[in-house]
Amino acid sequence: MSCSCPGSDDARTALSRRSFLAAGAAAAGALAVGAGEVRADPGALGGARIEGTTLARVGVPGKARKGGYRKLTAGPGWPLYVRQDLAAAKGSRADRRTAVASFVQFTDMHITDVQSPARFEYVHRQAPSAFRPHETLTTQGAVSLVERVNALKCGPFTGRAFDAVVTTGDNTDNREDVELTWFQRVMSGGDITPNTGARDRYEGVQSFGSSLYWQPESDRADIYKDRGFVQIPGFLRAAIRTHRSPGLDTRWFAVFGNHDDQFLGTVPNNVIDWMYTAGVKFDLPADHPAAAAISSAFQSNPAALGPQLAQLRVTGPSYPVTPDARRRPFGNAEFVRRHFHPSVTGPGPVGHGFSAPDGPTYYGFEIAPGLRGIALNTCNSLGIADGSISRVQLDWMERELRRHRDRLVIVFSHHTSTTMTAKLPNPETPGQAQYGGEHLVSVLKKHPNLIAWVNGHTHRNEMTPHRGSSPKHSFWEINTASHIDFPQLARILEVTDNGDGTLSIFTPLIEAESPYTADESDLSPTGLASLYRELSYNDIHRNDEALGKMTDRNCELLLAHPLR
Repeated sequence: MSCSCPGSDDARTALSRRSFLAAGAAAAGALAVGAGEVRADPGALGGARIEGTTLARVGVPGKARKGGYRKLTAGPGWPLYVRQDLAAAKGSRADRRTAVASFVQFTDMHITDVQSPARFEYVHRQAPSAFRPHETLTTQGAVSLVERVNALKCGPFTGRAFDAVVTTGDNTDNREDVELTWFQRVMSGGDITPNTGARDRYEGVQSFGSSLYWQPESDRADIYKDRGFVQIPGFLRAAIRTHRSPGLDTRWFAVFGNHDDQFLGTVPNNVIDWMYTAGVKFDLPADHPAAAAISSAFQSNPAALGPQLAQLRVTGPSYPVTPDARRRPFGNAEFVRRHFHPSVTGPGPVGHGFSAPDGPTYYGFEIAPGLRGIALNTCNSLGIADGSISRVQLDWMERELRRHRDRLVIVFSHHTSTTMTAKLPNPETPGQAQYGGEHLVSVLKKHPNLIAWVNGHTHRNEMTPHRGSSPKHSFWEINTASHIDFPQLARILEVTDNGDGTLSIFTPLIEAESPYTADESDLSPTGLASLYRELSYNDIHRNDEALGKMTDRNCELLLAHPLR
């Protein structure tokens, strides 16, 4: 695969010295800001092609209008931090570096059927993810992210063409058949009609008239218009209109997330699955006596939802909606099997990493020559948002690490080391012990060829250095914010051999291709993708901690080369 980025060499392994002036300048004259961290001078980026990444610019809020709503505009990029927590940066590395790999991480896209009866939007005051004002636009936003990756083509520091895109879970929001179809068309290309139920109209909470939600086509007051959201005539009709994804130009791999595994990512499967294809949609007012009980059960005792919702089937309140068989839930085996369908092969590979149509939900794959990927399924289907790993999968992972001891390895999963706490029995792996994040970290430290663990789930940027018994038994954990909640990011990862006994992993973040400033009169797919970002910034539940610290965003992560 060749890269057309200016300044790249014909071999994807060779780097020009000009592309790495950033590292040299950072080591020579950068500002120290804390133990193990160095902030690069803005001029230190040198010949790195940062355009299209958050090193060049990011979306920032403008002046607030009445209610506090802010339009977004282009602001200055975030700086590059050289992280020396696990190894010291040597000044000579700029002259010796060679590229090992360049790939992109998508995570937590949450492609959503917003009209599904199998949702609990009315508890969003207590559980913010239950409703987002921009969630009708998940497919348009995801397509714009695909367009950004296709436009970039290669890593900004190495000039190496992208070897792969890896999605680290929560590809769908509610494991619906139709959500999986839309996700796969986003990734591999094709027409997407993000509409279910009635063919000629939207049937969801944003048209029911409740003041609990933004009512975009109505002039009625609601709690979002109180915050400066405006009426946008035609918004819902445009949101469910057919649009097209070009599909990625590079091969992609899929990893399970808890929202791909169970009802809304946290309810045991089969407990309330009748809701998916029901002909009614519940919408409780905030003061309804059942609302608080359902919210509590949803967050702490999902098994209790069955009898509560059975009662609501009789008493309401509810709205009639058009049933749709495409809303049926898929199981884990079907998720794997669907990735082998010829219509979604796109840029490849066949199966998108999974070993066989009837194979396991975890697998190994080649990211690039000399760099192996291991994709784990860390979901626990008991009705728990957090994760764990089974004994069988853990043993398989160790065999993979030993079998490829002469290669560098990166592990991918949905859950992080701190969110793998669900050690109760997993219905998907009956009879097997379940292990948490601390145990997984201790196992990974035994294998010197493991250099990084890349994950999502928290919707937050965070870099964690894991120190082992020696520098060569240490690795980086790289956690990336979601693409549904602001700041709506994805991450490029570029691995380089510095030729001095160390490796570097560059981690520049990227945003979607759509313009920063949304125009409410532009209801084209691109215009809607801009609104997707802007509405997410203005969501009343926005959590600015999702950005992480500056030192969790655009980094050069140093570590000892375990094979040298």
